[in-house]
Amino acid sequence: MKNGKILIMIIVIFVLMLGGAGLLYNRLAPDYSSDQLAVRDTVAESVEQTDQTVHAVETESRQEEEKMIPAPDFTVCDEEGNAVHLSDYAGKPVIVNFWASWCGPCKSEMPDFQAAYEELGEDIQFLMINMTDGSRETVESASAFIAEQGYTFPVFYDSQSDAADTYGVYSLPTTYFIDANGYAMARAIGAINEETLRRGIDLIREPE
Repeated sequence: MKNGKILIMIIVIFVLMLGGAGLLYNRLAPDYSSDQLAVRDTVAESVEQTDQTVHAVETESRQEEEKMIPAPDFTVCDEEGNAVHLSDYAGKPVIVNFWASWCGPCKSEMPDFQAAYEELGEDIQFLMINMTDGSRETVESASAFIAEQGYTFPVFYDSQSDAADTYGVYSLPTTYFIDANGYAMARAIGAINEETLRRGIDLIREPE
């Protein structure tokens, strides 16, 4: 009898826990959709707190810009194997997108990146960085995918994982928006739509 009561109590507690977890998920899910940007004051916070999500907010002021830490440099390679650095594009807004050809969400957002590149490629540097591990993804397979799709945005290969390690990228796709002064203004984890991409661009684009 006593064991029966204990079993019933355990079942009741389990059901309550499941209900509470479901309620918490329903309340938080709208706030953490892939359609949001995590806007950071510094890239240091972004790299150190990769396990935290911050609600998208507009940057109110850049008066404390001198206190911000520049986005760390990294090295990737172009299709010919030439080294390319983030610092090569100092003075120009940069969009850094980490992707792979086997990643469905990565492929879903690429048409929007292509359209943005065709429109703004002269004003904003696009760095579409392939997660090239040499087995699941190679330079050849990634290049073939880009050619098949007809994409013309600049593609680079992180064969040494320098860029991914530097920015703590653990999920694909991941996108960083870096302004002309070299500060990472926002990060998006997961596929983003055109509206979110435009919001990120607005954070780093120089006013006309």
